[in-house]
Amino acid sequence: MLDADFFRRWMTVTATSVEREAEHLTALDSPIGDADHGSNLLRGFTAVAATLDKEAPDTPGAVLTLAGRQLISTVGGASGPLYGTLLRRTGKALGDAGEVGEEQLAEALRAGVEAVMTLGGAAPGDKTMIDTLVPAVDALGTGFAAARTAAEQGALATTPLQARKGRASYLGERSIGHQDPGATSAALLIAALAEAAGE
Repeated sequence: MLDADFFRRWMTVTATSVEREAEHLTALDSPIGDADHGSNLLRGFTAVAATLDKEAPDTPGAVLTLAGRQLISTVGGASGPLYGTLLRRTGKALGDAGEVGEEQLAEALRAGVEAVMTLGGAAPGDKTMIDTLVPAVDALGTGFAAARTAAEQGALATTPLQARKGRASYLGERSIGHQDPGATSAALLIAALAEAAGE
């Protein structure tokens, strides 16, 4: 069973991963976006880690809801609302339980991903974070390591796609050949989940 400590660890590992990969995310964002994806997420997840250090909610749902709220209030651009919605909706779906199973987490994360799809209007194949998150959630039933692999493959698979949503969509065919930064940061989030689980 997964408790609040596990979810705090997930957010802390994510913050460390984003810090390590911030420059890479911004480099990916430069040709097809605003060249600020790494710096925006770094600001957001640094704030999440600091807030969880201070407040330490005692249920999995409360950890993710707080993290999502923090991202929405500190991250500019589209990534704050999208990641914030993902975590808040996942947290809400987990409810008030003190511990949750892997199956519950998979179901809650699916609800979070669906909320992001509704907010951003993106579907698989649109060259967004959805291309990472949908296969990751589908694979989560098999385990955290499988979800990480599916997420990484999903992010790589955005390279040949033409963007149909977000800032990159304005470039039309020129967006082809670039790995999507949002899909890449979403893969970091899922890899951090596997790392928090010790896989």
